[in-house]
Amino acid sequence: MKIIITGSLGNVAKPLAQQLIAEGHHITVISSSETRRNDIESLGAKAAIGSITDVDFLVATFDGADAVFAMTPPIMGETNIIENTISTGKNYAEAITKTQVKRVVMLSSVGADSPVENGPIAGLHHIENIYNGLENTSATFLRAGYFYINLFNDIPLIKNAGIIGGNYSENVDIPLVHPNDIAKAVAEELVKNSSGKNIRYIVSDVRKASDLAKVLGSATGNPALPWVEFTDEQSLDGMLQAGLPQEMSELYVEMGKGIRTGIVQEDFIKHGSPIGGETKLEDFAKEFASKF
Repeated sequence: MKIIITGSLGNVAKPLAQQLIAEGHHITVISSSETRRNDIESLGAKAAIGSITDVDFLVATFDGADAVFAMTPPIMGETNIIENTISTGKNYAEAITKTQVKRVVMLSSVGADSPVENGPIAGLHHIENIYNGLENTSATFLRAGYFYINLFNDIPLIKNAGIIGGNYSENVDIPLVHPNDIAKAVAEELVKNSSGKNIRYIVSDVRKASDLAKVLGSATGNPALPWVEFTDEQSLDGMLQAGLPQEMSELYVEMGKGIRTGIVQEDFIKHGSPIGGETKLEDFAKEFASKF
């Protein structure tokens, strides 16, 4: 199959490209950076260098493809983040329609069913709706859990304050996922002879926030590491002090609130809380400790 991968050589796209190439597929990887060309080609893929904001570039790249892995960057700029994310989804949809691509797999998120109180995930909610309108194209919305690797951002807090936390309680259950598990699920979905529009959750483990503290703390020599529940205001202040832009910080606080109220996890739970990934929290803890 001729398959297009968006996401350059990121945490999901690189292992995805490696797997599909090993399976004998013809892979094109889209990247905005010319410096990535050699790395992409060294994998055995074709490099398409251009901007995902350029519909003409996307049309030229998608032309003749059997399937597309459609991924929007997690944060599109420092302002108008949701609007920019939705705009990228519209660009993909226009290119898919013009080139008559028959199969698309979208990287979505747990919580994308809700239009409210899910922070940056709201953009993915709208893109799912856009892809639902694609005619003659089958689509799978791969709703991923909270990326384990985002926990690397907590290393400075653990080192400097001896705590880990968020604006939700230690008793909240959090769906977690490793990028490698996402890549495997995407590879499976891209080559499926599927029809219509489908939702698949990809989650590696579901653990309470208190387990994050216990397991990551134990892996880094502090088994008594506490989980601290911050207020929304404290979370916002902490992110701003860490140098995150205002709008981005507000969206992350809103997502934390959605985790606290259960809005983000609600549909995942309704689907039976399926766990399809292999990487458990204890497995990731070894990776975390190596970065600590």
